[in-house]
Amino acid sequence: MILSLLALVLAQASPTAPPASPASPAVPTDPRGSDVAGDWAVDLRVADDAAAYTQPMVLVIAPDGTITGSFYGSTISSGRYGRNRGRSCVAFVTSDGMGDYQHAACLIGGQMVGQSWAEHRQFVLPWVASR
Repeated sequence: MILSLLALVLAQASPTAPPASPASPAVPTDPRGSDVAGDWAVDLRVADDAAAYTQPMVLVIAPDGTITGSFYGSTISSGRYGRNRGRSCVAFVTSDGMGDYQHAACLIGGQMVGQSWAEHRQFVLPWVASR
């Protein structure tokens, strides 16, 4: 009798179809990044109280999400655009002829908030950019 009751409980607990997965939030599929494409002035000051030091950044976003353009007078050699969690972000590489610089930034409140890393120069520099 106990085995019959256990078999009945197990049969009711085993679904015949897999449970529905919770709906995933919609992820924008526009890889063009029109909100980040274009001309930017990047403020590269080394301290909050230093005078502004800006350099141009031009981002061109292809339909497949690849990035071309330039930053600090250097051609972008490799880059990608991504959008998730309500943010549009970019990551790309430039070079000064001695080594690569890796850059990453996200659009926050109308500004690009980013950082540049140069392993060969042993520094990371946080920066902001505006149109």
